[in-house]
Amino acid sequence: MALVDEVRIHAQAGHGGPGVTRWLHMKGKDKGGPAGGDGGRGGDIIFEGVRDLSALATFRFTKKFRAENGKPGGNNNKHGADGESIVLQVPVGTVLKVTTTGEVFEIIEHGQREVVFKGGPGGRGNAHFKSSTNQNPVVVTTGKSGGVGDIEITLKLIADVGLIGFPNAGKSSLLNALTRAQSKVGAYPFTTLDPHLGDFYGHLIADIPGLIEGASSGRGLGSKFLRHVERTGLLVHLVSAEQEDIAASYRAIRKELEAFGRGLAEKPELVVLSKADMLDESGLKKCLATLKEAVGEREVLTISILDDDLVKAFGDRLASLLKSKV
Repeated sequence: MALVDEVRIHAQAGHGGPGVTRWLHMKGKDKGGPAGGDGGRGGDIIFEGVRDLSALATFRFTKKFRAENGKPGGNNNKHGADGESIVLQVPVGTVLKVTTTGEVFEIIEHGQREVVFKGGPGGRGNAHFKSSTNQNPVVVTTGKSGGVGDIEITLKLIADVGLIGFPNAGKSSLLNALTRAQSKVGAYPFTTLDPHLGDFYGHLIADIPGLIEGASSGRGLGSKFLRHVERTGLLVHLVSAEQEDIAASYRAIRKELEAFGRGLAEKPELVVLSKADMLDESGLKKCLATLKEAVGEREVLTISILDDDLVKAFGDRLASLLKSKV
């Protein structure tokens, strides 16, 4: 499942309805006292968190939203109806930024609602302006404008497991083997452009876009990659057996996590030597020894998607680690 994780939209809350000039109808008089009601409030622009990672796809083609205006006031001091608000659903983990003000809203729970733009208040009817010195006012006010502006919507995944590593480390293949996510797989020297996701016995696994050296300073996908790692519970760090220098490849990824900060380097990490089928028994032992020396106390496993026993053993271990964190 490919993911829309960045989008920009324009939204406008409703205008407040106008106040009106009305008069009481009294027998024997042309008009009674003032009775014009206030206008209704404009509808809000509201965002709601849902457990649907594809929710942002709604904004791929529809990028302008406007809530309903408040209705005018009525006779006999009747208040105008409020405008209907718009509720826009976004995945849990979404960050909303109003570009004009820099105000930021974060959706972190299912059902959480945030009012990003408030509807304008309604205007005052002439009944509101009656006083001892002005028994028959004709003054009214119009409703005020609602909030309006562009909103940058960014999804930071909240995944149980994040697969990380250099491009072509075998992340997509492993995701497919574990979850049947059917992510595109190929021997590409460049990175996947979007995270791909799969369900592993109720746990979300994210094949996070591959990392290159310098990403922490913005090179390549840069922070687009790293922001998805921020909220991942367990990192599965794949190092391909095809790499000429196994230890250097591992350390390069670790360097980027440490440089980015925000606790990424302190996250639990399971290290995996991938594409083990590319080596003979002697070469595999040598690579494992080199990798274990580089990772220190972190656990190291071996995987080959061509070996059903290795895939099952890895899946069992991953399930055990996830169960212990529940």
